[in-house]
Amino acid sequence: MKRLTIAATVLVVLAAAAASQAEELVAPGARVQKLAGGFRFTEGPAADAQGNVYFSDIPNNRIHIWTLDGKLKTFRENSGGANGLFFDAQGLLIACEGRARRLTASTPQGKLTVLAAHYQGKRFNSPNDCWVDPQGGIYFTDPRYGAMNDLELPGFWVFYITPDRKRVLKVIDDLVKPNGIIGTRDGKRLYVADPGDNKTYVYEILGPGKLGRRKLFAPRGSDGMTLDERGNLYLTRDKIYVYSPRGKLIATIQVPEVPANVCFGGADRKTLFITARRGLYRLRMQVRGMY
Repeated sequence: MKRLTIAATVLVVLAAAAASQAEELVAPGARVQKLAGGFRFTEGPAADAQGNVYFSDIPNNRIHIWTLDGKLKTFRENSGGANGLFFDAQGLLIACEGRARRLTASTPQGKLTVLAAHYQGKRFNSPNDCWVDPQGGIYFTDPRYGAMNDLELPGFWVFYITPDRKRVLKVIDDLVKPNGIIGTRDGKRLYVADPGDNKTYVYEILGPGKLGRRKLFAPRGSDGMTLDERGNLYLTRDKIYVYSPRGKLIATIQVPEVPANVCFGGADRKTLFITARRGLYRLRMQVRGMY
């Protein structure tokens, strides 16, 4: 794998009504830096407790690590077509294995446990992205891209694995094609992107696996997403769109390749890591990630 350290100037376009707030997001003089290339499609970045960033290369069927000391390592081969990743409170890496059609948990040493692969006896479509709530339950989206001939479920839904990880509940069934998902650290809000309808919604979380009515949050969908410590939501489409907690667009960040997903990492959680097609990028920020 060829490693690159080519810096590209970041273009930050500020929404006029909130320019002062947006200027505080990116570190002064920061540039989008390409860390590594030669992948086929990077996705699902997630930082462990130390700040090392794990990410998937879906077609190559691998999960990689970008370490704090700037090294690229392979965490797992034959990843089941892993896409979205998220760490739980115990340090287990939760992976949405789209090709294997299941959710798994891996220890830091690579020991693998299958958490769920079916809903009411039928295989999932292709688990895509996930978020672990404060109680340890797991919300995940289950769309399908590509061939549709082997689907067993009649829709593209959002599911919840209970904190004891023994039951799978269907919690959203009225979206076109749900994809990116994340919730707030206090467990009160859940964001779900529906790129199939080019919208992102927010739900009030009433309890583990219990959601209130959806509200439109942003008039665009997203692949992956993340939150910063201020509650700003970062969406990925042709570029990165940053929305305030009230749903106002406050900044956009241009990336040399089309971004698929984002997370905050590094020892201080003030670096935005971006998976974008064949590359892995980073941008130094003034805000920390919520995760």
